[in-house]
Amino acid sequence: MGRKTKDSGIDGLLVVDKPAGWTSHDVVAKARGAYGQRRAGHSGTLDPDATGVLLLGFGQVTRLLPHLTALRKTYTCELVLGATTSTLDDSGVVTETFEMAGTTLSQVTAATAKFIGDIHQIPPMVSAVQVGGVRLHELARQGIEIERAPRPVTVYRYDVTHEIEPGIFAATVECGSGTYVRTLAADLGAALGGGAHLRNLRRTNVGSFDATTGITPGDPTFGTSTLLSPAEAMRDYEAVTLTEDELTEIRHGRAIATELTAEVIRLLRSSGELVAVGAANEGRLRPITVIAER
Repeated sequence: MGRKTKDSGIDGLLVVDKPAGWTSHDVVAKARGAYGQRRAGHSGTLDPDATGVLLLGFGQVTRLLPHLTALRKTYTCELVLGATTSTLDDSGVVTETFEMAGTTLSQVTAATAKFIGDIHQIPPMVSAVQVGGVRLHELARQGIEIERAPRPVTVYRYDVTHEIEPGIFAATVECGSGTYVRTLAADLGAALGGGAHLRNLRRTNVGSFDATTGITPGDPTFGTSTLLSPAEAMRDYEAVTLTEDELTEIRHGRAIATELTAEVIRLLRSSGELVAVGAANEGRLRPITVIAER
């Protein structure tokens, strides 16, 4: 459970099931007021039209959000063959149409193979990626399109499961941080010799955090529901319980001996409270984020 203090508010994680029509910033603003906590942020932006898991951190958990952003994400969506749009999804204007009637499920499934694994992807103009200090979507609103360098991303799973109606296919994507599912849809359409766009994008999971356990901003209990503790917020990462001597070293920013090798490890007191997040290699475990004592 998140804990309250008189001086610095609360430290905790809230799993939100974001509805369509809300920006990620809108949800954070609502949460700040509902929980009376100015220090709040989110992990992994969701487009306004997209729904699903949005992780909100309060207090010191805001410092853990980059680790949560790095978790694998799972999405469900619908691929609409035969048309490209200005936004790569159904919120945009149709830019080109293609004759793709008769494209079969097996053809679509076969075409996904080239997009699984470590691939390079060009971020869409409607993304929040910054180029020269300006976000791409800000340029897009001015009608400006610029060259974008491909970026490495990882797609673990790209399953096209069935045809919902002629030319529209249901898909599930499991991917790493920074992957644009709308770009996967557009690139798949091109690989099939035509074009495609995305609709009904939903993020069902971020790591072990599931949309079915999330709360919506309109729920009457939003603002009073229980928050997850900092230790629970980092539950997807391996844990090490520190001795008192190790705890002292970590608190002072010093490394301790270990046999582990991992980029992210949660370091706990014997009581289970999160003390720090560390990284381990070459026999040393060093703190990278230390949680201040209350």
